[in-house]
Amino acid sequence: MHALKELFTTDVGLMSLSGLAFMMGMAVFFVRYFLRHIREDAARAERD
Repeated sequence: MHALKELFTTDVGLMSLSGLAFMMGMAVFFVRYFLRHIREDAARAERD
């Protein structure tokens, strides 16, 4: 309980949360980006 209170109320905890959120956002972006380009390359290879 103390850890959760510290996570949401202290500067260090909020910075940790923002860092985690940023990294999760980057992970989602890169997965979608790579999958889109894989699909495009596969479609281009089928055409050629």
